[in-house]
Amino acid sequence: MKPWIAGLLCAGLALSALARAESADERFTALYTKEWSWRQQQFGGYDDEDSESNPRNDRLPDVGAAAQKARLAYWDDVLRQLDAIPAGELSADNRINLAVYRPQIEDLAADIRLRGYEMPFNSDSQFWSNLGFMTRRPLKDAAAARAYIGKLDDVPRYFEQQTANMRAGLKRGFSVPRAVLDGRDVSIASYAEVKSPQDSEFYKPLKNLPATIPADEQARLREDAARAIRERVIPAYAKLLKFFRDEYVPKARTTLAAEAMPDGKAYYRQQIKEYTTLDLDPEAIHQIGLKEVARIDAQMQATMKETGFQGDFAAFLEFLRSDPQFYAKTPEELLMRAAWIAKQVDAKLGQFFGLLPRGRFGIEPVPASIAPFWTAGRGSAHTYWVNTYDLPSRPLYNLPALTLHESAPGHALQGELAEEQTGYPPFRSKSYISAYGEGWALYCEKLGQEMGIYHSAYEEFGRQTYEMWRAARLVIDTGIHHKGWTRAQAIDYLASHAALSRHEVETEVDRYISWPGQALSYKLGEIKIVELRARAEKELGPKFDLRAFHDTVLAQGSVPLPLLEQQIDGWIAQRKAAP
Repeated sequence: MKPWIAGLLCAGLALSALARAESADERFTALYTKEWSWRQQQFGGYDDEDSESNPRNDRLPDVGAAAQKARLAYWDDVLRQLDAIPAGELSADNRINLAVYRPQIEDLAADIRLRGYEMPFNSDSQFWSNLGFMTRRPLKDAAAARAYIGKLDDVPRYFEQQTANMRAGLKRGFSVPRAVLDGRDVSIASYAEVKSPQDSEFYKPLKNLPATIPADEQARLREDAARAIRERVIPAYAKLLKFFRDEYVPKARTTLAAEAMPDGKAYYRQQIKEYTTLDLDPEAIHQIGLKEVARIDAQMQATMKETGFQGDFAAFLEFLRSDPQFYAKTPEELLMRAAWIAKQVDAKLGQFFGLLPRGRFGIEPVPASIAPFWTAGRGSAHTYWVNTYDLPSRPLYNLPALTLHESAPGHALQGELAEEQTGYPPFRSKSYISAYGEGWALYCEKLGQEMGIYHSAYEEFGRQTYEMWRAARLVIDTGIHHKGWTRAQAIDYLASHAALSRHEVETEVDRYISWPGQALSYKLGEIKIVELRARAEKELGPKFDLRAFHDTVLAQGSVPLPLLEQQIDGWIAQRKAAP
């Protein structure tokens, strides 16, 4: 045997012995710690709070096809390493971590394997608009400002890679449908057609630099930022706008269904798995939706009668959509109503939750560049965005449900608690699972009844219309992407069942068409949480404590629904056994 071969064999045996000597917990912890660090380097946190800690925080992510293939190889290797770790030997905490981590890696790998990066935008969210998140963080020092300017300089390269990916998608018929693209160019034009660099959204962070930066250095930073916006950012957006108008829109596919695309059935099933964390086929989801729609419709009919309205359901919906009493007159009025509702909720939180976060959220209008095609509102751990665009499409009777969902006790409270929890690996504390997060937020709309937040039959009808909206999504999403529904069919279905404005109905349907599967997460997640609460109430009887139940649900961070069920069942068993 050659000496070098013998040496390799000895080294391999030594590594094998070392692997056996390491505990399963040590191997798993080392694996996810290394992968998370690598993941942060890959994506840079350009649109979140962690960007400053990224070693390459002066550049945008590499999204080219070669980088995507390299990521797939890396994640496939991570999955192989996970297979080699004996899960039965993991600690109880790490078994939970594994139940969160493995699906996360599987979804990341599957998205690249199916080349989802070739469709990097939808009618709701776009890579070019997401760069705006960079402008919402203050620049803490000169180094942060220089890193930010470095990102601005990198925009042309980033857009070129995204454009190449989109061209590859167009070539194989993998694109956003043509039917939902009209008018979407306005979100690019708003960046491309600014009159001067100082008018650009990207200049905003330079306007309020900290006083710790000397005045002459502040001046240089502002000058360099203006140069980057003028010479790099604005031309890049102008070039992207031309591509979008002249090439992408004319060549976009004329079909709607995700299943109509190359590998479409596999792609849609993967989207369902990622967003719902459940192994359900489209037909089963469609039937769940139909049953929920029928149940909620009966409630809405009863509430309509409570209002004293004389007429049929269609006439009632038209009355709600057109009567001025239900609409704010100014953006400020809408924002103040949202704030008033949020404060009413704030007074009740202690009665329903044992653990409350230290963090607080603010309320802001949706930025003008994205408002025309955004939802009525959206929430995060720190901000509740209220859409003040087109006030006649923002009914006040829906505002209590929207506020409960997007702020507290919905997304803001859940997100703040997740950020403040200690002891969880970052892949749990800094990741979001849609079925859990959206399911919780929709559950909070219903919890608002017990909290006394709905003050009239109209507001209760608004809550019901929001629940109907999410139930109808199950029918519409699967109808479009599996059953071949038309856009008109989907619009008519949603408009006839929910008291959403026509503008909201159309923007929502376009969202479902261009973002397969995501809309399924809300209702399926809420159904599971309602089911788990009912089970706990039945099993525990007088031992059931609603505050403790809520704390247990929220203590998990963001987890797949099967794991949440497992954890709540464990909590029920513990409460049963307690004196």
